[in-house]
Amino acid sequence: MSSAKGLDAARSLALLAREINQPRDLDATLQAIVESAQRSMPGIDQVGISIAHRDGTIETRAATGDLVWQLDNLQYGINEGPCVYAIKVEPVVKVEHARHEPRWPRYMPEAVEMGLRAQLGLALYNDASTLGGLNMYSTSSDTIDPEVEELAELFAAHAAVTLGRAQREDQLRTALTSRQLIGQAVGIVMERYGMDETRAFDYLARVSSHSNIKLRDVAQEVVDQTNRRSRDGG
Repeated sequence: MSSAKGLDAARSLALLAREINQPRDLDATLQAIVESAQRSMPGIDQVGISIAHRDGTIETRAATGDLVWQLDNLQYGINEGPCVYAIKVEPVVKVEHARHEPRWPRYMPEAVEMGLRAQLGLALYNDASTLGGLNMYSTSSDTIDPEVEELAELFAAHAAVTLGRAQREDQLRTALTSRQLIGQAVGIVMERYGMDETRAFDYLARVSSHSNIKLRDVAQEVVDQTNRRSRDGG
């Protein structure tokens, strides 16, 4: 990469990093990532971001258009394609001249029929694990400029950091909400049955265990039931 183009890429990357690191919730962060990538990568027409779950499933959580959902779901359904391969095997996968691509014979013909001409799959990972993948699709070009590929890899690294932080913050918010909800349910049980805090919590825990329902969901039902009774005057 020439020094001038390298400087332009560095400036673009700095702008992208600032944009995707604005305070947002998880879904808004993911959408910002794909929209920023789409705007910044010449020849890339559609972008999606996949999340890899611990049970091995993959799901698309943000996309710039319907084609992303169609191509992503096709790959998940048959368990092959650049998106899946990047997440599970090789962190950067490039497909050019998709019509003549011999890999993934179940995926490529159908993808080409949908308009795919080139594709980049990039894993999003941290030190501990693979978080998901950044999926870039071209319907206007049979090739991907090497400089675009290099910028995409740098962008994926920034996106992985942003995604990891957003997931941690989302988990903390969820945990805090659950804690507050369970505390509210404990208070209701204490008042309703004349129990102390420990016995009230143990009661909810037993209901959770015997019914095989998460404690948070048991607490939610207690709170919802109390609110319904209050509205109904019961």
